[in-house]
Amino acid sequence: MAPDLIPALKAEAARLGFAACGVARADAAPLAGERLRAWLAEGCHGDMIWMEARADERASPTRLWPEVRSVIALGMSYAPAEDPLRLAGMPAAGRISVYAQGADYHDLIKRRLKELARWLVGAAGGDLKVFVDTAPVMEKPLAEAAGLGWQGKHTNLVSREHGSWLFLGAIYTTLDLAPDASGAARCGSCNACQAACPTGAFPSPYRLDARRCISYLTIEHKGPIPREFRARLGNRIYGCDDCLAACPWNKFASSAAANLAFAPRAELTAPMLADLLALDDTAFRQVFAGSPIKRIGRDRMLRNCLIAVGNSGSGDLVAAALPHLDDPSPVVRGAAIWALNRLDAARFDEERTRRLSSEADETVRSEWEARPYSAALASISSR
Repeated sequence: MAPDLIPALKAEAARLGFAACGVARADAAPLAGERLRAWLAEGCHGDMIWMEARADERASPTRLWPEVRSVIALGMSYAPAEDPLRLAGMPAAGRISVYAQGADYHDLIKRRLKELARWLVGAAGGDLKVFVDTAPVMEKPLAEAAGLGWQGKHTNLVSREHGSWLFLGAIYTTLDLAPDASGAARCGSCNACQAACPTGAFPSPYRLDARRCISYLTIEHKGPIPREFRARLGNRIYGCDDCLAACPWNKFASSAAANLAFAPRAELTAPMLADLLALDDTAFRQVFAGSPIKRIGRDRMLRNCLIAVGNSGSGDLVAAALPHLDDPSPVVRGAAIWALNRLDAARFDEERTRRLSSEADETVRSEWEARPYSAALASISSR
C-alpha cells in the first residue's frame, strides 16, 4: 500500500466536502455489539423494530460483510448559523431540527461517498461498500474508533472541531489501511446535554431511552404521542436539538465549515403552525420535497403540529385545529381533540357532545373521554 494513500484519501475527502475523515480497523469497536444487544433487551428502541431485526449485522462490520478489513469514517458538518433554540419563545411557529431544515443529508452524503469510493478504487483497488444511516451500521462507535471524536453523554458523536454537528457516513473496504488513533472521551463532569433534555430521555450518561426522546416520538413513533410527553414537546414538530445545542464543544464549531448544501430553506426555519395544518397530502409532498421530513408523511406531521398547537396557549389557533376533528386519520383526529381540550374547554365540551357517540376508533374516543384540561391539573409544563 502506498505510504501517501491516507493523506491523499483525506485530501480528496476534504475536497468533496467532508469535514472529518479517519480510518479504523473493522474490529476496532468490539464492545458496540454487546452494548447494542443490552439496549435492545431493555426495549429502549421502542417501535424501531428494524434495529432488532438486523442486530447481528449491526453488531460488527464483519457480520454485515465478512470481507471488510478497514472502515473509513467520514463526517460532514451542518453547524447552524443561528441558535437552534431561538423559537422556544414563539409558540405559533413549529421547531424543526436543524439537520432537517435543508436538503436530505442521506442523498448528498451517499453521492459524495460514492465519489470518494471511486477515487479509492482507482488509487488502490479493492472492493468496498458505502453506508449512510439507513444500513445496519453503527456509525458513531466506528467514527470514534477512527478518531473523528467520541460518543458524548447524549450518545451522539462529539468533535473537538465541529461540536455535536456532524453527519456521519462510512466506507467499508477490503483494503488493509493504516488506522488512526481512536477518539478519547472529553465530556468530563459536564452533563449539560442530559440536563437539557425536556423528556428525561437519558437514564444515565451515555445511554438513551429512545421511547422518551422527542426525536423518536415526532419522527419514528407512528401512533398517538404518549400523554406524559405531550406538554413537554412544546412547539417541537420534527426532532429536537436541545441536547446537541447544549454541548459546550459547539463553541469550536463554525457554521462557515458547514456544507452549503445543507443550508436551511427559508420556509422551514420558522414555519407557522396554522400554515402547516392547512396542508393536504399533495401540498405536504410539495412543501417537503427533497427534505427528510417527507418520509414521515402528512399524518405524523399534522399530529406533531396539533400537539404544538395545544401547547401554544393561543386561542387564535383553535380555528386551525378544528377542521382536523374530521380528519380521516385517527392519529390526527386524536391530536386535534387534545389541542382543543387544552385551548377551549367550552368548545371541547360542545364538540364532544356532538361527536363522541359516532366515533368508532377507541384511541380517538379516549381523547374525547379525557378530563377537560386546566392549568391546575397539568403536572408538566412545556419548556
